[in-house]
Amino acid sequence: MFDDKTRCVVLVGVQWGDEGKGKITDVLAEQATLVARYQGGANAGHTVLVGEDEFILHLIPSGALYPDVRCLLGNGVVLDPRTLIDEIEMLQSRGVEIEDRLGVSRRAHLVLPYHKQLDGAKEAAKGSGRIGTTKRGIGPAYRDKISRNGLRVCDLADRDYCWNVVREGAATANALLAHFGVDERADPEAIMSELEFVASRVLALGTDTGSEIRSELSRGGNVLLEGAQGSLLDVDHGTYPFVTSSTTTAGGAAAGVGIGPTLIDEVLGVVKAYTTRVGAGPFPTELQGEEAERLRNLGAEFGATTGRPRRPGWFDGVVVRHAAGVNGLTGLAVTKLDVLDSFDEILLGVGYQLDGVATADFPERAADIERVRPVYEKEPGWKSDTGGCRSWDELPEAAQHYLKRIETVSEVPIRLVSVGSARSQIVRVG
Repeated sequence: MFDDKTRCVVLVGVQWGDEGKGKITDVLAEQATLVARYQGGANAGHTVLVGEDEFILHLIPSGALYPDVRCLLGNGVVLDPRTLIDEIEMLQSRGVEIEDRLGVSRRAHLVLPYHKQLDGAKEAAKGSGRIGTTKRGIGPAYRDKISRNGLRVCDLADRDYCWNVVREGAATANALLAHFGVDERADPEAIMSELEFVASRVLALGTDTGSEIRSELSRGGNVLLEGAQGSLLDVDHGTYPFVTSSTTTAGGAAAGVGIGPTLIDEVLGVVKAYTTRVGAGPFPTELQGEEAERLRNLGAEFGATTGRPRRPGWFDGVVVRHAAGVNGLTGLAVTKLDVLDSFDEILLGVGYQLDGVATADFPERAADIERVRPVYEKEPGWKSDTGGCRSWDELPEAAQHYLKRIETVSEVPIRLVSVGSARSQIVRVG
């Protein structure tokens, strides 16, 4: 992926998240000198398998598992300081020294306890209309950021300023909690005590992520910009309002770390060989019943952050074409091909019918997406184990055909194929 002409690569999910970005980030990070996360918060989870050891990371980039890779959290990330410290200590306890290689943008906003309280209370108040948030405080933290009421990493150096922000934020949160009929209240003094406890450690990680990345590129280093969630959860281009609160697409990468878009050389989209979604919202190719359970169990489709069972479905070419367009994808990494090894027949979504009219476009309104009916092609299964394949020629002919159809339907060339959770289970294409 990296060469003399490709120094800065954006890695982005092109479905509803959980596409296996952690595995692909880990594979590409072997060639990287710096990996930076550009959006989201602890609502994301990346699972990486190193030998027999499984690591689940919520904030720290997957590149942490390579001892010489610098890892950054950009200004577009909303940072839960306690979760960050817990994750650092988890890695240290397992022999991964990360703190000296980790940097956090001083412009990154903090997730505070009242953000989590509000997230849970608002979600509960929605009843059957709930979005399916992880209740990690991400939406309320981004709301405070946009309304200019947030607290940033750099602000931890000024106790009086922090106190004013926390006091006003807690008062606002408590009024909202009362409105939602929740008995619990935010305690500004307890929040300040927590911030004072973590301040020195978080401030020591503070950096200018944009300056670091520009310097790394000027030295000839390889930079990987890592997104969280997926393109269909993007606040602008996803299935609104069933989305996350940040820009998950590649356009947010430059702004989320503090560089110009002209520094980005490639955009690699990560896509499962089928589709999953966590939480509420429209999902045209979703499976139900025994077929759904089979795919869920074969793919171990349970959230890394919440443990919630994911909703499984067939590959949706309309979704991936839409994501390819809004991200400017230059290549695809297809994951979990091996999960389909035992299927006699595989369906591949190539279009939609909306109110009886064929369409190749992804609708803007969630209500319209709920009404579409997918148009499928039936593809033969390969009925053989792909987990040991390491080259294109070793893949079964039917698997090759299926991947070529994904390329055609998505209009993006495939660069990598993952055939298992281990680092070594990768097929490089081309």
